[in-house]
Amino acid sequence: MSYLNFDKSILINLERSLYKEMIRTNRAGAYNSTTLIDCNTRKYHGQLVLPLPELGRDNYVLLSALNETVIQHGAEFNLGINQYEGGHVSPNGHKYIRQFDCEVISRTVYRVGGVVLSKERMLVSFEPRVLIKYTLLEAHSPTTLRFRPFLAFRSVNELTHANDQADKTYQEADNGIAMRLYPQFPQLFMQFSKQNSYAHDPNWYHGIEYFKERERGLDSTEDLLVPGCFELPMKKGESIIFSAGITPVNPRALKGIWKMEMSRRIARTDMFATLKNSAAQFYKREGGKCTLLAGYPWFHADARCEFMALPGCTLSIDRPEYWDVIMNQTAVPEIMDFINNSAERQPMIQGMEEPDALLWAVVAMQRYAEYASVADAAKLYGKVVTSIISFIRKQQHPRMFLHNNGLLYVDGTERPATWMNAVEDGRPITPRTGYVVEINALWYDVQKFAAELERTLGNEHAADLLDYQAEITRGAFISTFWNGLYLDDYVIDNYHDKEVRSSQIWAIGLPYSPLDRKQQKSVLDICTKELLTPRGLRSLSPKSGSYRGNYTGSMRERDRNYHNGPVWPLNIDAYVEAYVRINKLAGRSFIERLLLGYEAEMSELCIGTINELYDGNPPFKGHGGMSYAPSVAAVIRVIKKLEQLKAED
Repeated sequence: MSYLNFDKSILINLERSLYKEMIRTNRAGAYNSTTLIDCNTRKYHGQLVLPLPELGRDNYVLLSALNETVIQHGAEFNLGINQYEGGHVSPNGHKYIRQFDCEVISRTVYRVGGVVLSKERMLVSFEPRVLIKYTLLEAHSPTTLRFRPFLAFRSVNELTHANDQADKTYQEADNGIAMRLYPQFPQLFMQFSKQNSYAHDPNWYHGIEYFKERERGLDSTEDLLVPGCFELPMKKGESIIFSAGITPVNPRALKGIWKMEMSRRIARTDMFATLKNSAAQFYKREGGKCTLLAGYPWFHADARCEFMALPGCTLSIDRPEYWDVIMNQTAVPEIMDFINNSAERQPMIQGMEEPDALLWAVVAMQRYAEYASVADAAKLYGKVVTSIISFIRKQQHPRMFLHNNGLLYVDGTERPATWMNAVEDGRPITPRTGYVVEINALWYDVQKFAAELERTLGNEHAADLLDYQAEITRGAFISTFWNGLYLDDYVIDNYHDKEVRSSQIWAIGLPYSPLDRKQQKSVLDICTKELLTPRGLRSLSPKSGSYRGNYTGSMRERDRNYHNGPVWPLNIDAYVEAYVRINKLAGRSFIERLLLGYEAEMSELCIGTINELYDGNPPFKGHGGMSYAPSVAAVIRVIKKLEQLKAED
């Protein structure tokens, strides 16, 4: 039995199976995503969803669904499933599902009378093409399969409706057809590895509903065009492959492509292997460059998220070649472009101007030093780090200012200045402004790491100066944020925000902490008592009058809740680092129990990965992005920390 396996009792229960999703990517931005029973519940779901830069920054759903029908002795058994307005489900193909697993790739097994059919799917690496393989495992009489494609041709942020502009014509292709509903889109080639018959009979299917959008108070119904149907006979033991892509493929090559792609896959045999797969799905190659997407299904390459997640999604899973192409070949040149105010090229990474982005970049380089050596990091990043510090010290950063007390000041009143970036009517919901706790914790750590690099390079005077400046920051940090029990969240003028928030964990979870051991333990204790859950740290203590523990309601309500109670796993590695620093090897059993909570969650909302956030209240239900790079990276780093403790014990 595979690590992620679901049987009939779960799959035929719509109250459970409709909430379990999966996502697979091609490492170039395209993805395939739906629920375990192939019923789309989000407008972001689809069999082939891909970026089309010529149309905009969104991803675009071309092939929304592919419904199958098994035909024997003239009787038809529909394996597909769609949800329509009013919660009506038709057809009820889920009742034929016997098993779903994804040890290597996703595999669904159907049983219809004497017919047993398996369905496997994958995306071709770095190519916008989905392959679906059908194998007739059992059949006691002649069997025919019929396929109905559901076409969308729209942005993931929109919905389509029946219209007269859609081009319903088709062109023949080898063992299939090609269609382009609207002139701005590429053609979609739908082909099989075996000859088939195609009957063209275009019809709109009206009122398909995505209840995940309805829950968010958004438009949730659309119409999809079914152009016709393909039919082909199958024999017991036979396999056929369906291909959907924006370029034609040689049908005779499909089995070879399938075999080659299978050889690249890593089996999901345990938690680490599963998250290793998930981490690799965030890679996005564009030409000779590569970025790390913040998550799926609606995220782009964001500087803050990229630098927070990059070490965990590359170095911690032994993929240093992706660290190199993402950090050294893409991110570092864009960092230097930003520092030098160069506009020669369009950046692939957005948000470099956010106040903490450059600080997180240096922390990522610091983690490279842990992975390789300080000497290697100094050779690669010494000049970059000193350039970043000089850029900040010379007051050249457009959104962050260094004050004489050694602390960094940000203005978050009109525009979010930190990771708590939800807005309402164009203004921050959580307007953290002035001296912000994690930004200044990062600043202290960055200066100390820079001194370490300079000393390694033999620049003793520069190292001593950085240590001296860091000591000024440390003194001001303690006098500004330390309230005797924990750290204030932000300070401006005479106002000290005393909300107990998870952001303070970075002051004790980074390699260099401005606090002494007693202060570190006090911060750890309050984070443990008021913020820790089986999914990580709450963003705000339940004791606060602003606490909202459930991420539900309309988008406006959710935005208000976003950082005011829900759990964000992105800082669990910082918490664990702090816990081990205080408790040493005694923290091993605690970390093992902590990981059990994440492992259980990997079979819930989006299988095999970690979501963006979770309710702060039990049962800590997952929400937000189905798969979120900072969450996945943080949990991977916790697993590696546990391995380190076991090796030391």
